[in-house]
Amino acid sequence: MNRLDRLTTEIVLIVDDVPENLSVLHDALDEAGYTVLVASNGDSALARARQSLPDVILLDAVMPGMDGFEVARRLKADYSTQHIPIVFMTGLTETEHIVAAFAAGSADYVTKPIKPAEVLARIAAHMQSARQMQQARSALDAFGQATLALRQHDGRLAWQTDLARKLLTDYFGDVGDAMPPRLLEWLAEAERARLEGREQPTLLGSRDGGRLLASFHEQSGDEERIVVLREENEAQSLDALMAAFRLTQREAEVLHWVIQGKTNRDIADILGMSPRTVDKHLEHVFEKLGVETRTAATNLALGRLRAG
Repeated sequence: MNRLDRLTTEIVLIVDDVPENLSVLHDALDEAGYTVLVASNGDSALARARQSLPDVILLDAVMPGMDGFEVARRLKADYSTQHIPIVFMTGLTETEHIVAAFAAGSADYVTKPIKPAEVLARIAAHMQSARQMQQARSALDAFGQATLALRQHDGRLAWQTDLARKLLTDYFGDVGDAMPPRLLEWLAEAERARLEGREQPTLLGSRDGGRLLASFHEQSGDEERIVVLREENEAQSLDALMAAFRLTQREAEVLHWVIQGKTNRDIADILGMSPRTVDKHLEHVFEKLGVETRTAATNLALGRLRAG
């Protein structure tokens, strides 16, 4: 069932192998106005979650067969269900079990014996947060933004817009819901550069004259890092430079290769002209941009391209 085809009542999926626990929670949630679904084992929990896309999942940690930790990992590895907040229900209060719950993708946990009032309060808080995040993702999708969020503590993908998913597939193939290895490498490189006070790398991948660029956006909170993807190709860059600075085709080509870090001699070889001609074009470029150095020209041009 697609979420758009159902009633607007918020849905809670309860997963517990103990009928008494299911009954108590079902009655409390039903009385509070939620639509309640139940599952008594891991396999049925996964099936119901994928079919109904609940707003929150209450998940028992210890069940026979597939335990709650494995159910959570599979839900978070599935693109269709990875956005759903999971609240673990557990009698296990040892630190390693709490850590395991969060490592598996839990948003929160409550301890047994369950107190319905506490569960209702936790659910309301996580539904509001999830609703706000869903609205933000929908807005990004509507405006065609290629954006994804990575969890701080383990680097795993928290969510991505449709355009981000398409770009990653175009450049790295269909890796399902896993992170492309190149994206993990870029994250490590960018984080090292940030810690060392260096400019962070932007190039994520290239193909057929196109380049996929990545940059960090402002942090959405303590738990996630936002990455913005942007695709550009040489023809688009040239058109943008010509429009932004009223450059000729040749001037735009020279500036494009200056941005790529090429020397005048390199540019002369690439464009099939003499170094002296490159110098002349570069003089005109500096004049039109109102700058005096290659670095200033590069920074100004990159700023304009990124803004566009």
